[in-house]
Amino acid sequence: MSGPPDLPGVTHRHVSLATGVDMHVAEAGAADAPVVLAVHGWPQHWWLWRGVIGPLASRFRVLAIDLRGFGWSSPAPDGDYRKDRLVDDVLALLDAEGVERVRYLGHDWGGFTGFLLARRAPERVERLLACNIVPPWVSPARVLPHAWRFTYQVVVGAPALGRAIVRDGRLLRAGLRPSMSEADVEVFLERLRLPEQAAASSALYRQFLVREARQQFGAGGDARLPMPVKIVFGARDPALRPSMLTGLPYDIEIVPDASHFVIDERPELVADRALSFFS
Repeated sequence: MSGPPDLPGVTHRHVSLATGVDMHVAEAGAADAPVVLAVHGWPQHWWLWRGVIGPLASRFRVLAIDLRGFGWSSPAPDGDYRKDRLVDDVLALLDAEGVERVRYLGHDWGGFTGFLLARRAPERVERLLACNIVPPWVSPARVLPHAWRFTYQVVVGAPALGRAIVRDGRLLRAGLRPSMSEADVEVFLERLRLPEQAAASSALYRQFLVREARQQFGAGGDARLPMPVKIVFGARDPALRPSMLTGLPYDIEIVPDASHFVIDERPELVADRALSFFS
């Protein structure tokens, strides 16, 4: 597959950003409708939203992007995959598109990026819906009891080993396959076999562990953002646990029969909640 897979009603283009990234955008919906920005997590790309874009496009202009180094976007020109740089890309895209405010829909690192964006530039975020992620600033006490669940991040972040594991794909397939078809798994794994994309995956985690984690968690406590925030969270996530969200000042919905890949498993539920929350 040289280009993105086809999805009815979706067009594809690239936007050259001021950050130096050539960002792939999958777009659907009316050009004059309010914008929903949909941002994937790891190890996926825009195809994550395949079951959600159609319903959302009936009311919104949907921009489903590929983060730097993922899908059909270019790698980071300077090798920087810190999450604040992902925010830089999002802001650069909104500026390039002339979009002042968005409804933000994110999963995993895409949700993490959404929280950072909402804190840095709250005037650009109308509402934030995050799936299977905890806010960047939660207390370490919420996370540390489950630290053993994140050992995969150390493996993926190891420079040579992480790249090899990502390109090999067998462990990723084992993690993804219970939540989606083999054909959909292959859409994601095909891109990750590219050396630059495997390197991006490894750098994404390595830079988080080495340069970001200590500064992020606990910085600002369980912050209340000025815009409405909703979290949809699959209860069977093997790493992130629902207990990490207890008492946070957001609208939180726990989906008991879903895992970390709640969007792949329950696209109709996510689409319904997004339509309700964003309308």
